[in-house]
Amino acid sequence: MANQAPVVGSKNVTGTNYSGSAAKVYFTKHIDAEHLIKLYKLVNEAIVGKVGIKLHTGEKNGPNILPRDMVKAFQAQVPNSAIVECNTLYQGDRYTTEGHRDTLKVNGWTFCDVDILDPTDDCIVDFPVKNPFHLHEVSMGGHLANYDSLIVLTHYKGHAMGGFGGSMKNIAIGCASGHRGKAQVHGLGVNVPENYLEWPMQDVFMELMADSAQATCNHFGKHITFLNVMRRISVDCDCAGVTAEEPTMKDIGICASTDILAIDQACTDMIFNAIDSADMKERINSRHGLRQLSAMAEKQMGNTQFELIEID
Repeated sequence: MANQAPVVGSKNVTGTNYSGSAAKVYFTKHIDAEHLIKLYKLVNEAIVGKVGIKLHTGEKNGPNILPRDMVKAFQAQVPNSAIVECNTLYQGDRYTTEGHRDTLKVNGWTFCDVDILDPTDDCIVDFPVKNPFHLHEVSMGGHLANYDSLIVLTHYKGHAMGGFGGSMKNIAIGCASGHRGKAQVHGLGVNVPENYLEWPMQDVFMELMADSAQATCNHFGKHITFLNVMRRISVDCDCAGVTAEEPTMKDIGICASTDILAIDQACTDMIFNAIDSADMKERINSRHGLRQLSAMAEKQMGNTQFELIEID
């Protein structure tokens, strides 16, 4: 991968030396539909057939969700595609399919089909996990098996339990069925404590997410690609809705890659290198969020080395 010809008009801005192979992570400082589409076209070679766009559509009126007009323009460039989501484990706006549908309307996700992958609790499909830390299989939203390819379009931000939410979190939790799969990924049984602070935390939770994300990646094989949008980087996930903390750092840009580990590593490196990221760094470190990256590396889900290639 490291010997691949550079994209015209790009430059490698990583500034580090490495030996062996490296994944390519494309980057732009411009956060708009034009550049999102431009980056996608660099990493979409294997996106074929019926395409799911895994997006975090957010709780009602969430201030930090990805701009609808940007996503609308992007989705229009992907033939035979639909946004895909699952219901939630916590009892919020998207806990039931009915409530989820209403929330989608409130948040403006009405310009294309939105497939709730688990419309009923028994609509699941079990994906196996290779060399698991904890989970031998994960119950995904049943409709996920209907798709040939998956685009993971992620708002990179903080997360109350994971420290940060990148591509791995988007599919690890987001593709798991709302009331069974998500309980598995959170290390919970039938009786789920209402207070998430009573749920398994830190390293165990990161490893559970890695198991789940690997199951989805293995299912789609090469027919999966990743886009991380680093804007309105709150320490809170879009699950927090209107209660999310106001971002305290500047927007950074968009990354794209076919490598899930490389893209989350690149974005996290940018956070730690930013001069205004003290709050995000505290959120990540206090939750052991970097264990997401080392867990993916141990499971050989991607390359720990990457070239960051900036696109104007």
